[in-house]
Amino acid sequence: MIRNLLAASAVSILATGAAFADVTLKASHQWPGGKGDVRDEMVQMLAREVEQANVGMKIQVYPGQSLFKAKEQWGAMTKGQLDIAAFPLDYASGRVPQFSATLMPGLVRNHERATRMNSSPFMADIKKLIQDNGVVVIADAWLAGAFASKKNCITGPETIKGQVTRAAGPAFEQMLVGAGASISSMASSEIYTGMQTGVLDATNTSSGSFVSYRLYEQVKCLTAPGANALWFMYEPILMSKKSWDGLNKAQQDALMAAGRKAEAYFAGEARKMDDDMIAKFKEAGVEVVEMSKSDYDAWLAIAKETAYKQFAADVPGGSKLIEEALAVE
Repeated sequence: MIRNLLAASAVSILATGAAFADVTLKASHQWPGGKGDVRDEMVQMLAREVEQANVGMKIQVYPGQSLFKAKEQWGAMTKGQLDIAAFPLDYASGRVPQFSATLMPGLVRNHERATRMNSSPFMADIKKLIQDNGVVVIADAWLAGAFASKKNCITGPETIKGQVTRAAGPAFEQMLVGAGASISSMASSEIYTGMQTGVLDATNTSSGSFVSYRLYEQVKCLTAPGANALWFMYEPILMSKKSWDGLNKAQQDALMAAGRKAEAYFAGEARKMDDDMIAKFKEAGVEVVEMSKSDYDAWLAIAKETAYKQFAADVPGGSKLIEEALAVE
């Protein structure tokens, strides 16, 4: 009788897909933890949902670059050294140059269009490249971003001429150089110190990072996304394919279900991040402006002659990716 009960229990465990021992996955990201950053909360939500699924799997979250530096996370995932990361995909463009298309000036423009991007041929091509390089997408996330300066308001291209600027990724760097700026490259987590020490005059980064890193303490003027957002960035939750392949079916299903909830949460919060940024900067006495359509068009003209042109010339399939992105209604 006891032998039969044990056998039945073993069959039951296998049928539910539960593991015999708990799996603990390590999740990393670069933003502050426990301080209201929506990207941290997205990863924390993933961890809570996975644990509640009761499939023998937990996620330990390591915020603030406490496990890996921001740009080291991609290589760590491809090697199976890191399980999960909330990761700005453009940070891996040095390894996969096509990823620069996910932080290309003017390609997205607003939150509604960003949502439509997720099911477009453009993103199908990007996600294939992600998987081909040993990583799996768990949840999509697009963030709007802003410009800010210690010197003046950044509106048209002429307003950034002569300033030392941090830009998130090579495509923005090329466009800004085309407008007469100088570039100092660094992760978003390093912008505050760069401005504090005089290394930087101006920057662009996501709305969330502007708040999380308290950049309102360092700048004179913020150019909010508004109706003509030049800056959008893809920052999904990603997972090492080696780690993914090590999970059983129930665990994989639970992780993807948690990813869908985290993605829906983030989509609802993305606009609020812009509003929160504007409120925080105004409260700190920072001037807040937006780009006009003519400002946006002037920047786009420079982007087409710099970033777009360079991307099409240097990156295999670059022209196709730009065309696919621009074709999204």
